[in-house]
Amino acid sequence: MTVRAPAKINLFLGVGGLRRDGYHAVTNVAQAVSLYDEVTARAARGVSAAVRGEGAGAVPSGLGNLAVRAAEALRAYAGVQSGVHLEIRKTIPVAAGLAGGSADAAAALVACDRLWRTGLDRDALTSLAADCGSDVPFALSGGVGLGTGRGEQVSPVLVAGEYHWVLAFASGGLSTPAVYSEFDRLQGIGAFSPGAQPAVASPDGIAQVVTEPPPADGVLSALRHADAGLLADVLRNDLAAAAVRLRPDLSRTLDAGREMGALAAIVSGSGPTCAFLTATRDERIRLAAGIAGAGVCRAVQQVSGPVPGARVVSDPQRSPTALDSS
Repeated sequence: MTVRAPAKINLFLGVGGLRRDGYHAVTNVAQAVSLYDEVTARAARGVSAAVRGEGAGAVPSGLGNLAVRAAEALRAYAGVQSGVHLEIRKTIPVAAGLAGGSADAAAALVACDRLWRTGLDRDALTSLAADCGSDVPFALSGGVGLGTGRGEQVSPVLVAGEYHWVLAFASGGLSTPAVYSEFDRLQGIGAFSPGAQPAVASPDGIAQVVTEPPPADGVLSALRHADAGLLADVLRNDLAAAAVRLRPDLSRTLDAGREMGALAAIVSGSGPTCAFLTATRDERIRLAAGIAGAGVCRAVQQVSGPVPGARVVSDPQRSPTALDSS
């Protein structure tokens, strides 16, 4: 049973204050793109995983692996006695701001649902996905989604057209918690304490209460118009400054893409991957060659989006599930 799930690029990531559960409130518009991990599920006694491919040595195989946790969560929810061995084949870099671990978890949920014939509907799988991680529900659905809460509450966004991206992969990864901690430090946000609201210091030194994250109206409007130029003008990532502060080399990568004619250059999610938007496929090819030759990153990948979320690509059992037709 093999399922593939896509990476994502954040078109808009607006970060608000700390919530009582320790997460930040966010407004997130994500686009699933044509870079995939695959998870193959086979019957076994317990729950285990083996990882190969891009960055495999940095991925845990036990409960620290999101795919294993997803399988365990589904097993407990559905009362399944059988186990599963997950073979994870990665092409999405690890800790790269592309939600590769979340893609693996979404793929594991779909694969195990099919393997164990639990027959869960989309709502049940999405609820389990949200418990596994903020980005896992989006990896299930794919396309373009508007995320709220801590990002796990995802609504589909209807969008026309295809968008062309060049991804520049950095050497090494960035920890998402570390980037958020640096964001807090830059904003002057302290740890949440009951009965108090987090605040940031304004330029005049007066504390200001952190409100809800900013709305993504500009990005949603650009997507409705299917205009890459309009979209380029409204892309936003509130974590970018923190990521660049932790990885100053990203500035060189971003500058190179801009100088070579990218419509926009952004840090993807918590980084350190940089994403460059182009107007056409031909411009994407030219930009990818230029960035690859500039020596400003470890590797370059061309992708397009939006694409569907976690989907079965090989199923010896050939029994339908709710996600096949969605």
